[in-house]
Amino acid sequence: MQTNSSLSEATGSACDPLTRAQILIEALPYIQQYQGRVIVIKYGGAAMVHQERRAEVLRDIVFLACVGIRPVLVHGGGPEINSWLQKLDIPFKFVDGLRVTDAATMEVVEMVLVGKVNKQIVQLISLAGGSAVGLCGRDGNLIKARSQGRAEIGFVGEVSSINPQLLQTLLEGGQIPVISSVAADETGQAYNINADTVAGELAAALGAEKLILLTDTPGILKDPQDRSSLITLLDIETARQLIQAGVVKGGMIPKVQCCIRALAQGVRAAHILDGGSPHSLLLEILTDAGVGTKLVPSQFAAQLEGLNNGSC
Repeated sequence: MQTNSSLSEATGSACDPLTRAQILIEALPYIQQYQGRVIVIKYGGAAMVHQERRAEVLRDIVFLACVGIRPVLVHGGGPEINSWLQKLDIPFKFVDGLRVTDAATMEVVEMVLVGKVNKQIVQLISLAGGSAVGLCGRDGNLIKARSQGRAEIGFVGEVSSINPQLLQTLLEGGQIPVISSVAADETGQAYNINADTVAGELAAALGAEKLILLTDTPGILKDPQDRSSLITLLDIETARQLIQAGVVKGGMIPKVQCCIRALAQGVRAAHILDGGSPHSLLLEILTDAGVGTKLVPSQFAAQLEGLNNGSC
């Protein structure tokens, strides 16, 4: 259970016994609804920088597992990779938001993501009272990669296929799979794959209830400079229109496209929210209001009627 101070921080109000009871009662129907369901969570980049906040996010994931939800965590680690490339005096650059990955860079990416960041996350989950297993795409033939076919970006890959059997076995055993976004092709060549893409494809392969992308922004904003312009709910078609209109731009485009693809493959809902905001994961999943942007398939567009930045 969370401490009184944690609950107070999450709700933004004084946490007397009645308030705590109300919080639990509000969460109950969501816990019942999602019990036994898979939720794929992507966590990485800037949202992972602060150690204290990272530990808090992982405690929240352990909380979800303890109430019967089945979380699968996919992580990146761009800032950590940059740090080690600098230490090793290996230059790095990005093209269209993708890390140019030559052989030397790929070796560092794999060592940092698989050997360091992945195991740190597993350890933090263990310290929070959970049980996790760290994996990459190579393990159990979980993810097969293929080249994007762009010589200028090197060993940057995309998902060729997913074999979810290993994850299903781990989830049935009460484990939290923690997956780094490194995989190999049929020849054994390693590839660096965007973690958002990996999370979306895993969510589809597992028939997940939700795909959640933890970022460093509150969600999709009508005005990137105004955090109060958050769009709380939209469907696939509206999301595509926002991309065409330039409302969704820059680094948010691949995230929204990842959500659209996952929804089109059967994932019931996708969420984009601020991983650096206290307990945003629990507030989005287990409360009436939510705190981020929720995307739903077009057949649920009727849910949007009468909503104007309202409940998620």
